[in-house]
Amino acid sequence: MRIGFLASGRGSNMQAVISACESGVVNAVPAVLISNNSSSGAIEYAKSRNIPSYHLSSLTHPMSEDLDRAMLDTFVSHKADLIMCVGYMKKLGPATLKHYRSRILNIHPALLPKFGGQGMYGMNVHRAVMDSGEKITGVTIHIVTEEYDSGPILAQAKVPVEEGDTAESLAARVLKREHSFIVETLQRIVSGDIALPSME
Repeated sequence: MRIGFLASGRGSNMQAVISACESGVVNAVPAVLISNNSSSGAIEYAKSRNIPSYHLSSLTHPMSEDLDRAMLDTFVSHKADLIMCVGYMKKLGPATLKHYRSRILNIHPALLPKFGGQGMYGMNVHRAVMDSGEKITGVTIHIVTEEYDSGPILAQAKVPVEEGDTAESLAARVLKREHSFIVETLQRIVSGDIALPSME
């Protein structure tokens, strides 16, 4: 299985997946990275691992349909079978969503359907969890659809909210679990233990 990545920042979850692929823990090939941030840590890391990486954004393609087509063409030309959104902060265009229907995954730092939707990313999620008084949060891996955080859930892992936690300490604990859980889930997909929905 050839994996395409979408990242806006450091891409630490991408790094975890790439390491797992290189070590043989996951039987997959990191094929290509697209970032909307030309100076992202994700691009730097991909280049250091000799993985093709591209900056595609509204700066390179001001028309949204042109950006959508460029992203799709890039994934297809690198023969990506599965796309992983690893801290990607933009909505995907209709052409990419249609071609890769049920083959684009996102990792979300909470237990959806709680704490999802537009604007619920990064520290916003962890602050909302803390403000709610929840005792359990976690990680959700789900299929990307046209609406934020609304696609079918593939797997979830729980992370406790501990006494004395701050949003920052909780974020660090959740991120650590993300790194291991994304690798576990990808391996289950590759092995067939998790069946992805039909692309139709």
